[in-house]
Amino acid sequence: QVQLVESGGGLVQPGGSLRLSCEASGFPFNSYGMRWFRQGSGKEREWVAAISTEPGSTYYADSVKGRLTISRDNAKNTVYLQMNDLKPEDTAVYLCNAEKWGRTGPTNHWGQGTQVTVSE
Repeated sequence: QVQLVESGGGLVQPGGSLRLSCEASGFPFNSYGMRWFRQGSGKEREWVAAISTEPGSTYYADSVKGRLTISRDNAKNTVYLQMNDLKPEDTAVYLCNAEKWGRTGPTNHWGQGTQVTVSE
């Protein structure tokens, strides 16, 4: 059974930090690129960060560049999102995504999400 389980969300003050984790199971984790998305209340889902299969290449949305860091530990089947200098506009449900491209197109797996709230 494919599972992506996010954790680490919560309430934090502006300028604070959180570290999100996403533990994968049921599929070959090290064959998938991993991504974090977020969706604020009443907003469309927004891509935040991505990391390649080997932990060498990372990519970030301009809105989070320099504040968020994505990483992965293939031995633990886990991807992380270190979030620093958080702002109220970072408030959202953060979702983990695994994607692999094959001959017939992409295969995607999604987690349920973890809530991050940045507020005084």
